[in-house]
Amino acid sequence: MHGHPYRVAGVAAVGTGLLGASLSTPPGSTAFYGLTAATAATWTVGGLAATPRGLPARREPILTPVLTGFAAFGVFYGCALVVRRIPFLRRAIAGVFRYTERAPTPPVLLTALANGAAEEVFFRGAVYAAAGRHPVPVSSLIYVLTTSATRNPALILAAVVMGPLFGMQRRLTGGIRAPILTHLTWSTLMIHYLPPLFATEP
Repeated sequence: MHGHPYRVAGVAAVGTGLLGASLSTPPGSTAFYGLTAATAATWTVGGLAATPRGLPARREPILTPVLTGFAAFGVFYGCALVVRRIPFLRRAIAGVFRYTERAPTPPVLLTALANGAAEEVFFRGAVYAAAGRHPVPVSSLIYVLTTSATRNPALILAAVVMGPLFGMQRRLTGGIRAPILTHLTWSTLMIHYLPPLFATEP
């Protein structure tokens, strides 16, 4: 096992608490932006502090992770066309997208991207490094358990799907650039194109 497991556990506990609190605040409120900023800072600073130094540098791709983000969005968009017909899942997803206020305003998009990148620094950086012989399933499981703090089925299901994908990218490339690029691409497209599917009827 590499990394600093006790540091990882401490950061995970703090970040999970902040994540759960952030999505219990009113959309667009000062508390929402403050808590999400604190969550991103926790994942980033804690992840960097708990990631071992001296890991071998490898050449990481750029285009492939971006294209992977587009492909992942395509799958999610197709599923969304079906899921919006299932009442409890529609409500869960609409609850997430209420933060976009029907339009991806710069603060909302910036918040989502900052937290997406920060999650990769921590979960595919520090957690992956501390996960021992099975880093992909272990880091993915911890990612899902952390996301469950949101108490939102849609976000938890997304973590179940995307966590292993990000983990495999980490394994294949040896770094976190690929999962960050995929996460940012996927998040941007999701925020731009999914909210209209779940907008509340006037």
